[in-house]
Amino acid sequence: MRGGAAPGGVGTGFGTARAVLWLVAAVLAVRQATAVLRQPPGRRLTDLETWTGDNGVLHVAGSLYSTGKFTGTPFAGLVLKPLTRSAEESLGIVWTFATLLLVVALGVVAARALPGPVSRRTRILAAPVAISLLMVSLPVRNSFHLGQTSILPVLLVLVGCFVVRGPRARQAAGVLIGLGAALQPGVVLFAPLLWFTGRRKAAATTVGTFAVCTALAWAALPKDSWTYWVHHIAGAGLGDSPDSLANQSLHGALLRIGLSGPLEIAVFVVLAAAVVYFGLRRAVRYAQDGQLLLAVAVTGCVSVAVSPTAWQHQLLWILLAVVGRVGKRAKDRLVWPAVVVLVMTLPGTMLLPNMAMLYPLRENVPLFAALAAAVAVPFLPRASQYFDRPVPTDYAQPVPSRWSRVPLAAPVWRRLLSRPNLVLELLVIRVGYSVYSHIRLAATGGRTEAEAHGRQVISIERALGIDIEEWVNRTVVHLGWAEKFFDFYYETFHFILPLTVLAVLYVRRPADYRWARSSLGFATILALIGFWFYPLAPPRLMPGLSFIDTVHGPQDLANPSYGAMTALTNQYAAMPSLHFGWSLWCGLVIVVLAPKLWMKLLALLHPLFTVCAIVATANHWVLDAVGGAAVVGAGFGLTYLLAGPRKLVTPAPKEPADADRDPFPQGSNGSKGGNGDKDDAGPAGASVPAGGPAG
Repeated sequence: MRGGAAPGGVGTGFGTARAVLWLVAAVLAVRQATAVLRQPPGRRLTDLETWTGDNGVLHVAGSLYSTGKFTGTPFAGLVLKPLTRSAEESLGIVWTFATLLLVVALGVVAARALPGPVSRRTRILAAPVAISLLMVSLPVRNSFHLGQTSILPVLLVLVGCFVVRGPRARQAAGVLIGLGAALQPGVVLFAPLLWFTGRRKAAATTVGTFAVCTALAWAALPKDSWTYWVHHIAGAGLGDSPDSLANQSLHGALLRIGLSGPLEIAVFVVLAAAVVYFGLRRAVRYAQDGQLLLAVAVTGCVSVAVSPTAWQHQLLWILLAVVGRVGKRAKDRLVWPAVVVLVMTLPGTMLLPNMAMLYPLRENVPLFAALAAAVAVPFLPRASQYFDRPVPTDYAQPVPSRWSRVPLAAPVWRRLLSRPNLVLELLVIRVGYSVYSHIRLAATGGRTEAEAHGRQVISIERALGIDIEEWVNRTVVHLGWAEKFFDFYYETFHFILPLTVLAVLYVRRPADYRWARSSLGFATILALIGFWFYPLAPPRLMPGLSFIDTVHGPQDLANPSYGAMTALTNQYAAMPSLHFGWSLWCGLVIVVLAPKLWMKLLALLHPLFTVCAIVATANHWVLDAVGGAAVVGAGFGLTYLLAGPRKLVTPAPKEPADADRDPFPQGSNGSKGGNGDKDDAGPAGASVPAGGPAG
């Protein structure tokens, strides 16, 4: 249903969902404000402190820019001076809560501005979702931490475009947007957008307001205005160095790749002119198409790219571009929103691997997102037949489970018959591994606790008669070829084989890919819980024992940090062993899916060699491997619980002689290709391995 609350359970469910979303938004807001106010005065609102402190620039009789810390426009300094005393007396509390209210207002206005047709229910739920996204975004978090005002220009533009009503709305809108431009000069690019979309009075008022505010600042602060507009060309060089990673503009990127002087200026002017031309043309087209919020986002992304400096707290425009719809197929619709949200909430080091060839991309991820939104991403027009009705996704239907309540009602775990979107999958894998690495490193535990757990493991293994680690380690060390083989195996195949299995499944057996990927993800999450609650010293780090670390070399057990290794990985993340767990996952997946016996037997060698390697190199206890097997088994079990059996129902073939008969009888999943492989055609209700026989 569109609009209103449905009767009965549907209405109750909607109300519950709305309450939960607003609760999440409130929790994030409180957490953000608390994170700022809990910091001591010298470490919170650091930019605001440079303005309002005892030696702050707003107290200095000379130039605003004499300390090199104030980066705002002269008009911003002129406006902030009267606020100095109140900011000091409130110790940043009023400032923090005012910023909080600005973020809430921005989320509400953005939700109201969603391009139609959008149901009333969607608009109501969109507000808490928008506020939550804003709260976790890097620009808003940066604004809170620094005490910056960069949220205000964005809000002024949105209010001017979507809230102001009445006979003098265009002039009022122009005044608001002009004020935003006086605080953040790139906002003046909204004047051409207004002009070419028929709001010429608003465009003229925007330019006029910007000019008046700037002239007022020139009259009151002539030296500062000269410093900002002429000497530093719209603030370039104020604050951080313009070639720092914090400057996500074309100018900053060109400086980072080594260009400088007249050549850099010439290249920047040419690129900026091209971005302005093509970006504003696209923005005008989307505004005329009825997608004004998208047009505002595109224009804001243009301003980010072409401004001499675009600091992190000024990048909120990129997050607004999440409203654009991209892709004709339903399974591709989440790619662009996912990219935008990840770019705006995570650092580039979590999005891209640590490879030298990717450094230029990783250092400029927000800039590339802004450029993509401005000139490249093919957002759908409202006239497109796919705007509201994308090509539906074919989902697999598992064979009936042994239990009536399996699978659980979790549509997100439904398996695709076709391949999932590759970009989205790579993002999920990369970000998931980054989160795993950060949590694994954070779950350090204490040395005393980890060694105590190590002694517990030794006692249990001795009671069971499986304490073979020291004998295996010594034997392998005496056999030079065995030591080299197991060291190589331990360091090489841990990541390569799981990624290879996933890649083959993605290409050859897409219906099985999601089943395998989900089970691996669940196993990894469960392992993180083990790392966090049961830190365990591996054999090589247990004092008083004679283990030899064949991979990392001799360890100084008197030094709790164990050298540089601690900065790279958690030394006590031993229980369960994911080295063995991931290898067992590879072996089981291949055993289940491989069509040949020799393939199955060969796959079983991988977990066998891995368990030998982790014990021989003194990196794990035997019980660690048992723990790895347990989390893998639980991972497969959770996947079964949420998605049902791996095997799928194959629909009966369509009978062309009877055009009126339903081609997909009851019990089928309604897709034309069954489980996606033409070799799997069979009688109705027949169960076959998902994805068909492997070649």
